[in-house]
Amino acid sequence: MSLLNNVMDHSLDDGYAEAAARKKAAGDGGLPKTLRAKLGLAAGLVLAALVVTVGAAQARVAAPVVAKEREELIDRIDRETATADKLEETVDDLRADVSARQREALKTVGGDQAELVGILAGSVEVHGPGVKLVVNDAKEAGTDGDGDARGSSGFSDTGRVRDRDMQRVVNGLWESGAEAVSINGQRLTALSAIRAAGDAILVDNKPLVPPYTVLAVGDGERLSTRFQDSADGLYLHALQENFGIRTSISVQGDLRLPAAPSVIVRTAQPNTEKTEKGTS
Repeated sequence: MSLLNNVMDHSLDDGYAEAAARKKAAGDGGLPKTLRAKLGLAAGLVLAALVVTVGAAQARVAAPVVAKEREELIDRIDRETATADKLEETVDDLRADVSARQREALKTVGGDQAELVGILAGSVEVHGPGVKLVVNDAKEAGTDGDGDARGSSGFSDTGRVRDRDMQRVVNGLWESGAEAVSINGQRLTALSAIRAAGDAILVDNKPLVPPYTVLAVGDGERLSTRFQDSADGLYLHALQENFGIRTSISVQGDLRLPAAPSVIVRTAQPNTEKTEKGTS
């Protein structure tokens, strides 16, 4: 009877019980390792899906705000651009009005020499024979690492036309006998400045883009020959031969140059004093 009671009370062998106790004490009890790994992976996937879902929800909430800000920025740019265009039109109208008033004042004061003075000052439109000179960047123009297109030779060694090149071209044309000069429709005067702003060339603070078309009124054949034989003409030829600057010059029978936007003199004044001859 005691044997039956012992079997009923201890259905498992004591060795099994001891082994289970040792595993539990060592922390190896509970679920199998494979099952625990699968459960951990599933929990990670659920957490990642939760993060993605929350991020997507936040993005959907923020999207209308970003789109609205973008539309407001575009509208602001459009308004400012329209305002700048109107101001530019106003400036052009004022320049035209000033030029007209200057021409009228020149006629009143200049008398018979008014037209000649206006031509020399660049305040009136002119036409006549001359030369057409086109200067353009090389086909594969670029800039060096420092953003400067000048090497030790002083030439445009990256194939890009610079303000110094155009200064020499214009000065060479004046020296060769040009009576009136314009670049891309911009009339040059004694007060004109050719400068650079980055890679852009400015003529009287107006940016120009290549190709640069230079019109010069004068004795066409003679002007062309003298310019090409001058130091500045040879300089331009060197740019073409060595750095790919594209140039062309042609004699024209009739060129039309516009008047300068405005000719303003702030310092110089005419000398109205008459010198009287003394008697001995």
